[in-house]
Amino acid sequence: MSVSKRPASQPLYPARHYGLAILAFAIGSLVFAWPWLFGGLTIPWDAKAHFYPQLAFLARSIHEGQLPFWTPNVFGGHPQIADPQSLIFSPPYLLLALLSPTPSFAAFDGVLFFMLFAGGVAIILLFKDEYWHPAGATVAAFAFAFGASNAWRIQHVGQVLSMAWFAIALWLLLRALRRRSAFYGALAGLAAGLMIIDRDQVALLCALLLAIFAAWRLIENDGESFGRRLRTALPALLAGAITGVVVIAVPIAFTLALAEQSNRAVIDFAGAVRGSLPPASFFTLISANLFGTDGPLDAYWGPPVAEVWGANDLALARNMADIYLGALPVVAILTFGLVRGGIFARDIRMFTAASVLMTLYALGGYTPMFELLFKIPGSDLFRRPADATFPLGAMLAIVGGYLVHRLATAEQGLSRRAIAMGAALVAVGFLACVGIAFDKGRLAQATQTLTLTALCLVGAIILAVVMRPLARNTFACIVLVAVFMTADLRLNNGPNESTALPSQNFDALIPGSNDPTLTFLRQKLAENQAPDRRDRVELAAIDFHWPNASLSQNIDHWLGYNPVRLKWFADATGAIDHVAIPDQRQFAPLFASYRSPMADLLGLRYIATGVPAEQLDKNLKPGDLIPLTRTKNAYIYENPRALPRVLFATTARKADFAAMIESGQWPDVDYRSTVLLENPPEAVMAKAPGSARIISYRNTEVVIEASSPEGGWLVLNDVWHPWWQVEVDGVPATLLRADVIFRVVELPPGQHQVRFVFRPFAGLWAQLRGRGP
Repeated sequence: MSVSKRPASQPLYPARHYGLAILAFAIGSLVFAWPWLFGGLTIPWDAKAHFYPQLAFLARSIHEGQLPFWTPNVFGGHPQIADPQSLIFSPPYLLLALLSPTPSFAAFDGVLFFMLFAGGVAIILLFKDEYWHPAGATVAAFAFAFGASNAWRIQHVGQVLSMAWFAIALWLLLRALRRRSAFYGALAGLAAGLMIIDRDQVALLCALLLAIFAAWRLIENDGESFGRRLRTALPALLAGAITGVVVIAVPIAFTLALAEQSNRAVIDFAGAVRGSLPPASFFTLISANLFGTDGPLDAYWGPPVAEVWGANDLALARNMADIYLGALPVVAILTFGLVRGGIFARDIRMFTAASVLMTLYALGGYTPMFELLFKIPGSDLFRRPADATFPLGAMLAIVGGYLVHRLATAEQGLSRRAIAMGAALVAVGFLACVGIAFDKGRLAQATQTLTLTALCLVGAIILAVVMRPLARNTFACIVLVAVFMTADLRLNNGPNESTALPSQNFDALIPGSNDPTLTFLRQKLAENQAPDRRDRVELAAIDFHWPNASLSQNIDHWLGYNPVRLKWFADATGAIDHVAIPDQRQFAPLFASYRSPMADLLGLRYIATGVPAEQLDKNLKPGDLIPLTRTKNAYIYENPRALPRVLFATTARKADFAAMIESGQWPDVDYRSTVLLENPPEAVMAKAPGSARIISYRNTEVVIEASSPEGGWLVLNDVWHPWWQVEVDGVPATLLRADVIFRVVELPPGQHQVRFVFRPFAGLWAQLRGRGP
């Protein structure tokens, strides 16, 4: 394990040089992020379609004095506290939600860029601790923050946050082991815990890497016995482990509980390998936009496009195959790294090995190794081995930055032979890109990109050659590499169709949006308010970002956009993860048409679709829906049969919910007065009618006043979940499942106040103790 003393062979760089590196990195970061922060662009796709509405709901809930643990705005109700993508446990976004009731797109994007900047600063500080040249630190920070998947997949907010926390945790872990410090160990555990809280595959892989690095530092021979290394490292490791467990225990427990209740508890091997990274993706290490990733979708010709690469069953978006880090780190790897064997140096081989491991994982089914790697605990919770490109990019950034350090500090610089061999390797890589473009008949299309690639590679080779004499002036060296990296990454990894679109494209997500479709829906919902009603809407096949607009607008949408849904709800309704295009509007046997008891019980009153409703529902007959209007982006219909949110049933009927879901057969009863139960009381006679009205409706509490002369069942047509509890006149009562997916409580005669309360902590504890579903 490394100790705190500086190796005799390493020069000491003043702290101000690393401060200059941070300043240069900060300026370059601002240049890179400017179009998003001040240029009218915003991070699109999942960043806006999924994560921004989560933030909008979180902020609104906080500023209304409500708990954000449950939302009624999507999927008929969803347990936000257990959803790893709700941002509840993300400190930077939670802080933003606390500061603003309606965060802007720029603020949302700014938080993400700030976290990437923080991760890059941690990389610079890691280089400082290792006594590596500040210019190498600068290169590594730029390549980490704005290279590979952190740039091309920035819309995957949770994974980018995981990477930022990983960089911070890595620096603190290595510092803790170097200094044998329990304090830094605890800080490393805190950062690692915040990384794991995002609960995605990137966090899992990064946690694996942190464990490997800790073990590596313990095992490597630096003159001390293993026993002594272990004893001196134990306080730091224990402090980190304890702190990390404290941070992650509750969020992870919630997520695992939700996984048991969800539609996707595990992913099988066959499902996982569909997300493997095609080997041809590694061409993008040399040429960022070789395959036309940044242009129109129909112009993209990279893997896995079947027309170019042959039939395959891969499920990857085009930007998932781009891993460009910048020309300078790649040239450094090819020249000093391979030609001079720098990648095998003792200082860096830990990161080299990690790069190989992440490469094998990312390739997934393309190598036999993935069968073994898929056995890593937790791997079967995720569907995309290609997510390993996130930590792979970080590892290559560090390796590339280290090799720039070696170029800057080599006693004699690169020999002519090394320069020639390195240039030849770079030329081979470039010619391979030209060759694949020619082979696939796309050379003309790729010419502009290849020209830019050639210029960047030539510039990087020149920098590599002059790095040693240039490094005599550390200030000039840092500034020059910062300028080069900023220009390179801004040109090659800057705003494009995958990572930046005009903000006005997403006006429907702005709270209180004046979009005509939303304005019309809000007007109709307000016109038809009643004490027992809280009508739902459907937003289907309008655009990618529309399904979760209900979270921003505080409208109850029975669908949404989320890879995780409650299993009983998905089985009964056919709801899948998205409903952006017509093919994604799926029906189920129990919800076979807009004219069905399920649609009515959901209170689905208004349906807004991007295409005529009959194109979505082949069973629809004239008169089943009432056309209301046509806006610039949607056809809007009314379902006149939609039932109120609360009903008072006077008759209970036995039903087998599992059989109903399979067969799609609904009993022929009046659902205004009859409730279906799996185990109703025997010999129930029809009772006199009762009434119910909503007194208060909040995220985690619904208060209803019910009255009846003979008693009956109060039905709340919100999705049943075991963490909801019910009280009748302040006394706990039994919450049952009604009509397959809804909530019901039996009431005695008289007038009663019924309070439905979402108590996730009590529910989770009961579930962990085996007393709950």
